[in-house]
Amino acid sequence: MNLRSLTCSLLLAVLAGVVSVSTALADSPLVGKVKKIDGTEVDLADYKGKVVVVVNVASQCGATPQYAGLQKLYDTYKDQGFVILGFPANEFGSQEPGSDAEISKFCSSKYNVTFDMFSKIKVKGDGQSPLYKALTTQAKPDGDVKWNFEKFIIGKDGAISGRFATQVKPDDAAFVKAIEAELKK
Repeated sequence: MNLRSLTCSLLLAVLAGVVSVSTALADSPLVGKVKKIDGTEVDLADYKGKVVVVVNVASQCGATPQYAGLQKLYDTYKDQGFVILGFPANEFGSQEPGSDAEISKFCSSKYNVTFDMFSKIKVKGDGQSPLYKALTTQAKPDGDVKWNFEKFIIGKDGAISGRFATQVKPDDAAFVKAIEAELKK
């Protein structure tokens, strides 16, 4: 192989790497603006470069005590570039009937939640938020959210790296291991 062929091969390899990185970022669900529970608007792209857990939450669900585990997880890893984004939703058994103000008060008084909480959204069906449309079509396995407290892990590269059902609690070894693996990247 001559120098010209080698240079062309290296250039193609570099370009292929750049294309795959930009494709991963373009496919990220962290796109668009959402409203925090206090009414301020946030661009989801601001979370790129962090390890993100997106979770649909409800205050009147059997899984509601997971707020405590999520808060503990957040406290443990927040200084390492880890964030949790909580999205109240009322699709499952009408278990999140409150207003944003009521939800915020509940989370802070009952569970001392300090991770980012957002305005109530739809996580499935008609009116599904663009974030959850992306999460449920890009995650493996894909498909609708099945219940409250379903968790999606998004890596620093903006790609979904894991999806965990309601039954998987925040202190579950596999869930924690998946977060730690993303933090090490």
